[in-house]
Amino acid sequence: MRKVVAKFGGSNLKKKEDILKLVRVIRAYNRPMVIVVSAFYGITNRLLKTLEAVKHDEDEIRTLTDFLLSMKEEVIHEHFDDGKIARDTMKEVEQRVAELKRYLTGIHYIGEAPEFVEDVVLSYGERLSSLLLTSILRSNGIDAEEALPEEMPLITDGEFGNATVDYQRASEGVKNRLADDKIYVVPGFYGVSQDGKVTLLGRGGSDYSAAALARCLDAESLDVWKDVEGFMSADPKLVDEPVLIRELTYTEAAELSYFGAGILHPRTVEPLKSPGIPVNILNIDTFKDRIKCGTVIVGKKTVTDDIIKSVTYSDDFCILKLRGAGVGVKRGVLAKVSGALDKSGINIKSVLTSQIAINILLSAKDIKRAYRVIERLELSAITEIEAIEQLSTIATVGEGLLDHPGVAGRIFSALARKNINIRMIVSGASSVATYFIVAASDRNPAVKALHEEFF
Repeated sequence: MRKVVAKFGGSNLKKKEDILKLVRVIRAYNRPMVIVVSAFYGITNRLLKTLEAVKHDEDEIRTLTDFLLSMKEEVIHEHFDDGKIARDTMKEVEQRVAELKRYLTGIHYIGEAPEFVEDVVLSYGERLSSLLLTSILRSNGIDAEEALPEEMPLITDGEFGNATVDYQRASEGVKNRLADDKIYVVPGFYGVSQDGKVTLLGRGGSDYSAAALARCLDAESLDVWKDVEGFMSADPKLVDEPVLIRELTYTEAAELSYFGAGILHPRTVEPLKSPGIPVNILNIDTFKDRIKCGTVIVGKKTVTDDIIKSVTYSDDFCILKLRGAGVGVKRGVLAKVSGALDKSGINIKSVLTSQIAINILLSAKDIKRAYRVIERLELSAITEIEAIEQLSTIATVGEGLLDHPGVAGRIFSALARKNINIRMIVSGASSVATYFIVAASDRNPAVKALHEEFF
């Protein structure tokens, strides 16, 4: 029997009731499966802050470790009636926290966190989650076993901070390690390089690691448990009567995630598209002893009457505008700019050029550093650099968007009726998405206007 891989995020691990609900969900499957877990809610952010603070303040080590031990002890106290199981579990927690403490102590003494050490430290949120959940399942009579990525091994390309799983090298080991008919609990968020170093799979990468395991196992499905029903026609906080999207293609789901839908990590569908493994989005808050899917992501293309399936947005886009006579067509300018940004670890989201300008779309956190990087290049072709912030990117997503006339016209007309100015628009880069940039203050009215037009 092919296994199901189920992923549970930090939002599923906030309080006692959440964990008890998770146990009931796993019972309802009533089959061997692989469970991938994130860190408990807020732990990764806490680890990130400590990584920085501990370089200068040794007391931060005790502050973090005391917090983790106290938090995990409280969870153990809430979930274990058997004193021996509780003591054994706490002993294992203490051992993992002691390992973490040694890494943090090393960071303090050298005054910096090398990339490979930072990745190890940040993986401990998931390591503690998987340990605790395994013990909780066992105490509830469920045959569960923790399986760490380094034991398989889940081999990656070795890039620290944002690695990609090497499916060809990883698949055999993953299948062998997870072969028995039982529940396996795997910490998400990381894999290991060929030489055994921990490499993170990107922030929010537990979704991606679950998808990678599903690919290696040729799983029946990847089930992602959230606190929402699935993908909606727009953010329920912004529009009235949003519509649940019952079915999406891999490409539609990837674009919606990239442009801020927040249901999945943008890379989640990447491993699953080729083998055609479906992704089911399920709501743990509405679970009533029966596995019921909200949105399913599959390869089958469906085109709706109005084409657009969802309107989403992201506030994580800024524009670095480089001006100069002929800058957009002069040989080598864009190559030098992109090369300098790459060396500085700055990702380019998109590039749009004209005769007199190069517009580079970047993440909001990178815009000021990117400005300084390009300024230092002192390229004669660039006469002015402008960082444009306080923007929002709105995306309309749906199969058939480029094949049906009139869709772009409806978008422009809907925004024009609300007096919303479009700063930039891109259509054709993706077969299923058209996106445009507006002032941040126009974001909510723009989403509402488009939702009214298409839904």
